[in-house]
Amino acid sequence: MKGEPVDEIEDSSAPLIEHLAELRTRLIRSLIAFLAAMVACFTVWNPIFNFLTHPICGALADRGQDCGLILIKLQEGFFVAIRISLFGGFVLSFPYIAYQLWRFVAPGLYRTEKQAFLPFLIASPAMFFLGAAFAFYGVTPLAFDFFLSFQQPGMLASGEPAAAAGEAGQTLATAGITFQGSVEEYLSLTTKFIIAFGLCFQLPVLLTLMGKAGLVSAAGLGSVRKYAVVGILVLAAIVTPPDVITQVMLFTVVYGLYEVSIILVRRVERRRNAELRAMGVLDEDEGAT
Repeated sequence: MKGEPVDEIEDSSAPLIEHLAELRTRLIRSLIAFLAAMVACFTVWNPIFNFLTHPICGALADRGQDCGLILIKLQEGFFVAIRISLFGGFVLSFPYIAYQLWRFVAPGLYRTEKQAFLPFLIASPAMFFLGAAFAFYGVTPLAFDFFLSFQQPGMLASGEPAAAAGEAGQTLATAGITFQGSVEEYLSLTTKFIIAFGLCFQLPVLLTLMGKAGLVSAAGLGSVRKYAVVGILVLAAIVTPPDVITQVMLFTVVYGLYEVSIILVRRVERRRNAELRAMGVLDEDEGAT
């Protein structure tokens, strides 16, 4: 009798040890994939950086300025290459990491649960890349154009531009303000835009998955709409620089995604109610709202 509890504990601990071993294997594979992608991105960090500078270079070209960023610190160039490698490595390895996550979770799911969860696993990276593309091609050009509008040329006392006059002894009537951006600061700002919008585009995926699990409802999301507006405004103020243009754009996009989420959750509820009626669990008039 005394040995039975020990045997039960040992039998129950065996599956746990197997799950932990499986988790360790999946994590090691994901880490190896991330490191390999990071090394690959480090070898081509210059072309990646040139691609990321297209928005600022386009905004400067429209103003007739040369596109040049400076290194403030001696080691700044190296850390920029590392930052690009980390960012690019995560983007490249994310599909494989998601696949490893699916392989770890799938054996514990029923067939219907697999069919419900797999579309969200596919939609999540797709929505992230859609948000990142919207930020890079739509938001950053407008934001950088807004920031660069605060430059001003230096003027001489005679009213001529300071750059056009080369005589010595002439005094400036107004000081010039010229953009001389840091490489690290620009990269930090650009990646912040991309990641923020990529994560915000996960909202429909997250809320629809929660609706599928019965954690939220379309009626509940609609009833807290005014609180969602306040929360989205706070989010836009935190994740974007202090300019009205990008904050309004982020608020508009995220609130639009919130309304789309309500529609998707309502569709999920209608489909679930139809299945329950077919099974005889619900009456025809139940679940209509």
